[in-house]
Amino acid sequence: MNKQILAQKEADVNVLIQQMKDAKSVVVVEYRGLTVGEVTELRRALREEGVSMKVYKNTYAQRAAKELGYDEIIDTLVGPNALTFGADQVAPARVLAKFAKTHDKLILKNGIVDGAVVDNATIQTLASLPNKEGMLAKFASCLNAPVIKFAMTVKALAEAKEGTNTEAAPAAE
Repeated sequence: MNKQILAQKEADVNVLIQQMKDAKSVVVVEYRGLTVGEVTELRRALREEGVSMKVYKNTYAQRAAKELGYDEIIDTLVGPNALTFGADQVAPARVLAKFAKTHDKLILKNGIVDGAVVDNATIQTLASLPNKEGMLAKFASCLNAPVIKFAMTVKALAEAKEGTNTEAAPAAE
């Protein structure tokens, strides 16, 4: 092969390696049978969550996975695959699983979350989690719950004390 072509292929693999390193979550999906409109709809939904989707040659993806030590996903990189890259661990899984519910031709294969290879079941579990903001809101409400309960108890005691004073005052007259 021409040295220039080999250099370009190596550069493409290096770009993919860097994308896989930078992403908190990478999900491999098979999109065989989806129409162009459906793929466009999927890309739009992913983009709204800050997730990118790219189709690479399987040999490029296999080389990148091998280079990064993700040998478990090499066997699934056959057929028409797309890789999704997310800045958070949950967003790609959540969007893809939601889309797959209405489009049965989209198949979630496996992925990489925080440097660990995960299977389809784990991706489905991640999909059920809220996004980062939702998790932080739940955490904040858990932290606020004891304070709110304490404040309500103090208020109830104060109202009860006021109630006994106002009832006792007319009886004293």
